[in-house]
Amino acid sequence: MSRTGKVISWIVGIFLLLVVVVVIVIATFDWNRLKPTINQKVSTELNRPFAIRGDLGVAWERNRDEPGWRSWVPWPHLHAQDIILGNPPSVAEVTMVHLQRVDATLAPLALLHKEVFIPWIKLEQPDARLIQTADGKNNWTFDLADSDNNTSDRQPSAWGFRLDNILFDQGKIAYRDAINKADVQVTVNPLGKPVPYAQVAGGKDEAGQKGASDFVFGWKAAGTYNSEKLTGEGKIGGMLSLRSKTNPFPIQADVRNGTTRVQVAGSLQDPMNLGGLNIRLRFSGDTLANLYGLTGILLPDTPPYETDGHLIARFQQKGGPVFHYNDFNGHIGDSDIHGSLTYSQIKPRPKLEGSLESRQLRMADLGPLIGVNSGKGSEKTEKAKAKRGDAASQPADRVLPHDKFDTKSWDVMDADVKFSGKRIEHSDSLPISDLYTHLVLKNGDLLLDPLRFGVAGGNLNSTIRMEGDRTPMRARADLHARNLKLKQLFPGVESMQSSMGQINGDAKLNGTGNSVADILATSDGSLKLLMNDGVISRNLMEIVGLNVGNYVVGKLFGDDEVRINCAAADLNVENGLASTKLFVFDTENAVINIKGTTNFANERMDLSIEPESKGVRIVTLRSPLYVKGTFKNPDAGVKAGPLIARGAAAVALGAVVAPAAALLALISPSDNEQNQCVNILQQMKKK
Repeated sequence: MSRTGKVISWIVGIFLLLVVVVVIVIATFDWNRLKPTINQKVSTELNRPFAIRGDLGVAWERNRDEPGWRSWVPWPHLHAQDIILGNPPSVAEVTMVHLQRVDATLAPLALLHKEVFIPWIKLEQPDARLIQTADGKNNWTFDLADSDNNTSDRQPSAWGFRLDNILFDQGKIAYRDAINKADVQVTVNPLGKPVPYAQVAGGKDEAGQKGASDFVFGWKAAGTYNSEKLTGEGKIGGMLSLRSKTNPFPIQADVRNGTTRVQVAGSLQDPMNLGGLNIRLRFSGDTLANLYGLTGILLPDTPPYETDGHLIARFQQKGGPVFHYNDFNGHIGDSDIHGSLTYSQIKPRPKLEGSLESRQLRMADLGPLIGVNSGKGSEKTEKAKAKRGDAASQPADRVLPHDKFDTKSWDVMDADVKFSGKRIEHSDSLPISDLYTHLVLKNGDLLLDPLRFGVAGGNLNSTIRMEGDRTPMRARADLHARNLKLKQLFPGVESMQSSMGQINGDAKLNGTGNSVADILATSDGSLKLLMNDGVISRNLMEIVGLNVGNYVVGKLFGDDEVRINCAAADLNVENGLASTKLFVFDTENAVINIKGTTNFANERMDLSIEPESKGVRIVTLRSPLYVKGTFKNPDAGVKAGPLIARGAAAVALGAVVAPAAALLALISPSDNEQNQCVNILQQMKKK
């Protein structure tokens, strides 16, 4: 052998010997000697305790599934036992994560092209505890050792990381949150055999199941959230679909929190980068207001509800995540509900937009919106409010609603929503045909413009503004009633059916307070009302449920049915006290003049009713009447004293020139010929 050959042989031999020595050293090395170094380095980097307390080792095995010569390359299989990750100093509890054992395999050849490739990792009895304290600090936000350094100029690492699969026997997650009053335990188990998406989500969800991966894990949850009992179960996909940008990650859940139930079935696109969400979403519960704690969306108190629709979410939008709840159907109380809503998490406040429609709206289901306990299942709504600490505060001796508007939450989001009720179901005493409103909530101020009802063949148009950013709230209402047909207002009164009479009116009120009762108690404004060609009788008072009216009409007219030529009212309201500028009934045989005040603050009335007969036909009573007492318990009787002098009512009417002129504006020019109030009010103006 030449000298060169000998040199080469020695070099090769030495190299092979070194390889053998390295292999022997690695194969026999006690990896536990590295535990103190690993524990210290990881703890320093994470700024929290980390420790491998059990055995640490590496075993080398060939991967016979690799092609060709690659199958001869040994792969390291690592294992570590009894691993803990602690909490930051701000959390009192010691342990955040505990693993009984971890096994993983590393692809060595992938390191040659700067990729850390772990085909699988197996966890035994993983146990995680997520904690958030009352001051907003949590243990899932990591303060890394170099997080304070300026990394804006740092070049991204040339190394990549890939994990194909995670295996575990049973995982446990505990979640405790002092802010959301939550204490929830979640158990995650492998399903054993993957379950096809369509088998769980249903074949109707075609949009969600296109390319969706199989379900791999199942989970169950139990505990409390917002101090309400929480239970839930569902299924999720595996690691392959979790890191896939093309195959949607499947999710399915059925969660109950108190009386609220949320059901989800669909998929998450590109979950590692929060690409988007495409799910079928169903809500149900005792009141929509309870969804605020779960979703952050501010909704009003309602009767029990249920909705079913399609939710599409886009998380990577320029202004923030956007959620579209499209083409949902459901019911609130006995009323159906349909529409589409968009919720955008933008700055400075999230915003809810969309359109809602009810094809058959039950009027009683709107009661909780203004604090009235009505609608199907209203007792459940009241219980839900009581659990939130919003129990009804209606005094037993009061009529006006005292339930408080929760204005402290109005500034958490903005809204721009349109609602229409195509057909309104109601009792015969409330002839409302349809409803439309445009609701705008901005920076705590609520505007309903218009709030429009179709009533008795006419319409009631109003604008309601409530300034929730003020304490107490300031509210303003501007209402206009036009062409309300008497025969439709009183369908049970036979003599009204031939009447061409109608009611027209205006009301402008503004006040402060956080309930309807408080607003009216401090209100200023005016009320104007005209009615022509009507009928009044004791029978009518019984139909509308006015016992005091029954008494008054009986005293004035006996049991006769009396035709009203015109009724006119012009009231001034100052600091909750309504006083009569003009309140008169012109009937076929008498003029009835009403004077006095109505106090909305204490709900008391002090009215005097003075009749004046016409010609030879006289009314039953010439003495004045009184109506006093409260709205809840009114009292009526005959005033003691001398009889009313004849002509007194006419003298009184002569002093109402200005109110008469104002009331004439309520009559449409097209109605002048058939409206008897025109002549009467014009006569008042001339006196």
